[in-house]
Amino acid sequence: MSPAPSSTPAGAPDRRWPIALSLLALYLIWGSTYLAIRVALESWPPFLMAAIRFLVAGGLLYGFLRWRGSAAPTRAQWGNAAVTGTLLLGLGNGLVCYAEQSVASGLAAVAVASMPLFAALFGTAYGQRPRRIEWIGLGIGFLGVILLNLGGGMNGAPAGAAALVIAAAAWAFGSVWSRGRDMPPAAMNTAAQMLCGGAILSVAALIFGERLPSDPTLPATLAVIYLIVFGSLIAFTAYLYLLANVRPVLATSYAYVNPPVAVLIGAGLAGEAVGLSDLVAMAVILGGVALITLTRGK
Repeated sequence: MSPAPSSTPAGAPDRRWPIALSLLALYLIWGSTYLAIRVALESWPPFLMAAIRFLVAGGLLYGFLRWRGSAAPTRAQWGNAAVTGTLLLGLGNGLVCYAEQSVASGLAAVAVASMPLFAALFGTAYGQRPRRIEWIGLGIGFLGVILLNLGGGMNGAPAGAAALVIAAAAWAFGSVWSRGRDMPPAAMNTAAQMLCGGAILSVAALIFGERLPSDPTLPATLAVIYLIVFGSLIAFTAYLYLLANVRPVLATSYAYVNPPVAVLIGAGLAGEAVGLSDLVAMAVILGGVALITLTRGK
């Protein structure tokens, strides 16, 4: 018998497992970081906490890569990393941290779930038009976001709600803008973006007069460490790998899976309320993700 035909060309590396593991890391780890941010905010101010997270993670990764002999980014690559790091980490993550001072972690994840819709719109301007079935998946996912917001959990925090919308749009635009740019290779791209994003967040912390906590709690400090190791070094590296290897709609599909993960973790560990309507909305969101995933490109 002849072997079954393979979808991977002869001699080409099989990227299915790295892509699958990267998606799994984004779905689970980034879903849990919303609660980790909430715990960290018990002692740490939002922009300073995010700045420390990315400066430490980026500095460790950059130092390790240079020690291993990796070339430093060029001036052009630093410039592109600064733009992308500002959009993804400075605005995207920094505003999420700011919003979680007044918005529950699960609801924050739900609001950020609008990001793939922004990515699809921005991608259209760059010639990356989603297929018809992907538009349907995006619409279904966004309908789930609306349903999950009907409970009115963000009505009392308009500033937080606005920050989350801006964060989603900034993250989406940065993700689309970075494709095809002269970026540092592989993990050096992660390090450069985290260093640039951390620098912008440090400036924001200074503008808002944030200071280091005098006596941070142990859970808050452990949450910051978790965000550095898992949320930054592992998950952000996986995200940049996906941006370089799959369609933007699939790379950003984590924003639809993170809300159910964040809501369930928030309910189980922090006592955040989850009603029947929340479960229905999460099912709708996951339905949209399924449509997007089934129509992804190689």
